[in-house]
This record gives sequence, C-alpha cells and structure tokens, in this order.
Amino acid sequence: MPVQPTFLTTPIYYVNAQPHLGHAYTTIAADVYARHMRQRGEDVFFLTGTDEHGDKNARVAAELGLTPQAFVDRNSANFLRMTEDVRATQDFFIRTTDEGHMRFVQDFLQTLKDNGHVYEGTYEGLYCTGCEAFYKEEELVDGLCPDHGTKPEWLQESNWFFRLSAFQQPLLDHYDAHPDFVSPQSRFNEARSFISGGLDDVSLSRASIEWGVPLPWAPDQTCYVWFDALLNYASAMTYARPGEDLTARYWPPRWQLLAKDILKFHAVIWPAMLMGAGYALPQRLMIHGYLTVRDTKMSKSIGNVLDPFAVIEAYGVDALRFYLLRDVRFGGDGGISYEAVHERYHSELANDLGNLVNRVIAMIGKYRDGVIPDARCETGIANAVELAREAIGRHVADMELTEALEAAWSVVRDLNRFVDARAPWVLAKDPALAAELDEVLYTLADGTRACAILLAAVLPDSAPRILAALGAGDDVAWEQAAPNLLAAGAQTAATGPLFPRVEEPLGSAAP
Repeated sequence: MPVQPTFLTTPIYYVNAQPHLGHAYTTIAADVYARHMRQRGEDVFFLTGTDEHGDKNARVAAELGLTPQAFVDRNSANFLRMTEDVRATQDFFIRTTDEGHMRFVQDFLQTLKDNGHVYEGTYEGLYCTGCEAFYKEEELVDGLCPDHGTKPEWLQESNWFFRLSAFQQPLLDHYDAHPDFVSPQSRFNEARSFISGGLDDVSLSRASIEWGVPLPWAPDQTCYVWFDALLNYASAMTYARPGEDLTARYWPPRWQLLAKDILKFHAVIWPAMLMGAGYALPQRLMIHGYLTVRDTKMSKSIGNVLDPFAVIEAYGVDALRFYLLRDVRFGGDGGISYEAVHERYHSELANDLGNLVNRVIAMIGKYRDGVIPDARCETGIANAVELAREAIGRHVADMELTEALEAAWSVVRDLNRFVDARAPWVLAKDPALAAELDEVLYTLADGTRACAILLAAVLPDSAPRILAALGAGDDVAWEQAAPNLLAAGAQTAATGPLFPRVEEPLGSAAP
C-alpha cells in the first residue's frame, strides 16, 4: 500500500528586515517534522520561502535608495541562507516575485471573480503598514496597532473586494466537522469565535500600491499582499518542479505551521479563498506562540531579536535546533535568552548526551578493544527504547514536537542511570563477570545508537557522528530505532567532543 504523501508548509517570511530566531524556530520545527516523516518512509514535500510584495517593502527599499526588486533580492537571499544554516531540508524555496507564482495569483483571482466572489467597491479604514492589515477601532489598543504599537493610517480608495461574508456558514460547518482543523484548541476556539461573530468582506486589491501583482481584469490595481502571500502554498505546486504539476500528488497540505499573529489570515481568509476557487482545504493548521524576550514578543519592528547565526557560530546548529524545541513548548509562548541556550547546551547536550557517547566509546575501547561485544540489550533499556519510539511517532504525528523530544531524552537519561547503576568499571575487575560486562557494554552501545536515530530529525549533525563512532552505519530509517540492531563485532571509533565547552554565553543583548 503506497505511503500517503505529506505536504508541509511554513509561512513565507516577510523580507523587510533580517531573519531572526522566530523565523528559525518555525523553519526548524517544520524541518524536524519533515525529517521524521522521511525516516518513516513518507513522500514529503516541504515548502518555505519569502513574501516580497507590499507597501512595507517598497517603503524600506526607497529609504535605502534601492529598487523594490533589488531590495527583496538581497533580503530573500538572507532568508535562504537562514534555511541552509539551520539545516532545513525544504523541497522548494518560493519567492512571491517568481513569475510562476505571479501567474498563478492572477489565474486564481480570476477564478474567484468568475465564480462570483469578487466585486468592486470603496474601502475606508485603519491600516497598519507593519502588519499590512486593516483594523477595526475595537481591535486597537489605546488607538495603536496591538502588534506593533504604532498608529494606523486612515485609507480610503476604490478597491475590489472578496465576499468573505458569504463563507461564514461554510467555514463554521468545516470547523464543526473537523475539530482538529486548528491546533492547539485555544486557537481553534479563537478562530471559530471570530467567524461566528460575523465576517466582513475584505479588500483584495490596492489602488495606491504599485509593488505587487496586477489584477488581471484591472491592471491599474495590485493584489493585496496577504492574498498574494497566502496563494504561495498552492502556486508552488504548479511550478516547483519544471514541467510538472504536483497538485494532484500533494494537495492539500497535511500541516501548515504559522505564528498566532497571522491566525485570522490563515484560519479564516485562506480557507474561504480555497472554498471560493474549489480547492480542498488544508488538513491541519498548527499555530505556535511567540518567542519572547523580557516578556515582549520578539519582533523585527521592535528590535528585540536574537541572532540565530550567532547561536550557530558559538554552539553549532544542533544546539539551536535542540534549544528551540526543548525550551519552548511548540504551540505555546516561550521566553528565550542566550543564557538559556548556554545552560541547555551544557547541561543536556554536552553532559547528558555528549558525555554518554564518550564514556561508552571509551569503555568499549578499554574493556573490549573497541569491538562491540556479542550480547543482547538489557530488558529495561530495550523496553525504554520501544516505548520512546512509539511515543515519538505519536507526538510528531500531532506536531507535539517538544513532547517528542522529551520522549527521546528520557532514553538518554535512562542510559546515564544505567551506566552508573551497573558500573562497568567494577565488573571489568572480575573475569567471572565477563558476560555481564558484555551485556552492559552492548546495552549502552545499542541504546545510544537507538537514541541517535530517535534524535536524528532534531540533531542532523550530531546523530551521524554518534552512529559512526559506534560502527553502526548511517541508516536512520525509523525501523532502526529499535533494540538489538547493533551488530556484534562492529568497530567503534573515537568521535572527539560532540559538544565542546563554550566558556561564556553570548553577549549582553540577551536578557
């Protein structure tokens, strides 16, 4: 029976400034899911990229003396570099200035109009350039944008509108029929409450903004940047692989990952757009929280950002990937700091895992000349591996990535307790206990090998090094995450420090 294909997306990132840790967080989470599903033999298409139109980009470009295209070319390259530096394995990096994307946007909008969901009218309202979004008076905080703390501008112009109001009941019906459409439950409730409160039609064009996709029937107007951006998820299917349309193979997305500040666009407007054009809706939306610094949402606009490149340079990419999923429960808000990175790195990666690997390799080298003994994994550790394997599979399937990582780490802790309890250095003193020593050493080596596979999606640099040190080959297929699969007679090799000590946390910019 063929494996169900998986289409997975991050939001596309707005390129008005440099990538920060929040962008890395979403990208890493998506990559962990994609890697895990590939371990399980799934056909995965992982999409990320950059959102490049809109007034905000045009304004920043003008301030820098650049054309909008030159500006977005430069900044999009920085986001592509970010995906490479965090070891993301995306199948396509989309840009909304791609010709293929812009053609798709025009075709999709024409379909909405042909289906009777678009009409001409006049719009006036409060508009936040930072959000590229309109607000009602009651949505403001002391008259300011709730996200950026800036005063919105009053806009009035002739626009084309999308009949969002016509989709209120179909959206409610979909929510009621699919209670897991939005995760976590609090975000599901928030989105459904917004819909049930009544939907206003939304402007899908701008007469005053030139930097965008022209409407096919009114080229003097451009597509509202959010309609343009949302359509990337569908447009990518039509041109990501030249000469091949992947829509039938991968659509709809199994998971779409995004932060809670863009919930309304993805959980209300986006599914209504798809309904209007006859597309199947995404299976699930995962809404993660904010990364906060000193209890304030990390934001490029505010300037309280932590640099993912600095963390990678100081600690390595695996430390960044581990920290973001370990310290911040995926789906909720979480405080972050350079000091917390430093602490997690040393207490868990270096001490729990790194020292375990080095001790196991050293003891097999000392007591068995570096050769894996012929024995079986002790029952308690074997059961722990099996339980963790099952739990991780269940948690990842529901995008519970922090819980999945904890399940894997429970085996690391079990192995450390096991080595201290069984004390191989004591067993080695008595030749009569050679068989017991073989079992202990094999258990440690085989359990550590299994841990490397359980953690391979989170630690793509370190896991292969652990497997090589144990003479275990490089196969990280999920069926290998089971006990008693390390071959007797395999030759171990010194690996050096997996997580070398870093003397001081990164600079004073951290809380």
